[in-house]
Amino acid sequence: MITNGDLRDFSLPELLQFLDSGKKTGLLHLEYPQETHVKPRHHYIWLNKGRVIAASERSDQQGLMLMITKRGLMNYNQITNVTKTSACFINEPMGLCLKSQGLLSSEQLQLLFNSQVLRSLSQLFQLPGGTYKFENTPFLPLGEMTGLSMSGIEVVLTCLRSLKNWAALEDRLPDPSVGLSSAVNKHPKVFINSQESQVCEFLNTQTSLNQIASRLKISVNTVQKIAFRLMIIGVAEENFLVADPTSFDDQPFTMIEKSVGVTSEKYQKPAISKSFLKNLVSFLQAKAS
Repeated sequence: MITNGDLRDFSLPELLQFLDSGKKTGLLHLEYPQETHVKPRHHYIWLNKGRVIAASERSDQQGLMLMITKRGLMNYNQITNVTKTSACFINEPMGLCLKSQGLLSSEQLQLLFNSQVLRSLSQLFQLPGGTYKFENTPFLPLGEMTGLSMSGIEVVLTCLRSLKNWAALEDRLPDPSVGLSSAVNKHPKVFINSQESQVCEFLNTQTSLNQIASRLKISVNTVQKIAFRLMIIGVAEENFLVADPTSFDDQPFTMIEKSVGVTSEKYQKPAISKSFLKNLVSFLQAKAS
């Protein structure tokens, strides 16, 4: 299965979460436009059953080797010689093979994976738009693999926690006037930190993000980012709240009943694009097959 789309409709964090939930194996190819008359930037992310196993700006399986040599851990001749003489490179990740030969340590492999996957994807989260293409294939890029992996949700959560520039994801943040309710997945597969736990205490309490920020004494924007992370990992979902017309602005909000329509643009959920729905249907069909 091959599916493609625009990252303005389906952001990279949402895409990785979706591939993780579907336990997809394949190659995610990203293309980002750069300055006029400059070739677009490419990035490749390989997944195995929803887990991110490697990432690179190259498609020739030379990225990990170049990273190793650039860091001075080994030189090019050392790597090429050992790959020719050791049989493990035929069907095992390069990182684990080099470790088995005593040439790399566990700590060095972890640092390589963090740089290859977490640091690079955190930078990609900050880029404004681009396109993606996912090819569902069993191919594993052994030459790019350290042997380590993380679930797509873990990668997304880790990158979002350290993200400095949220401009590209600003329109994905929930409105400060909404509240949060528990989602289906009440027990996430990932560890949530203390701030995320504090926000979780307001699930199903008819409390808006504005009010949560006031009670926790942190900025509204910080609460929006935390809420987005909780929504990505399937712990929370938006509850659209509306103030009682007889109350003051600082009084509690009341939950809108499902049968009540909201006509004010302020409280309407943004329209879902046709491109997003098309890609969503493609993923669901592939998951069912």
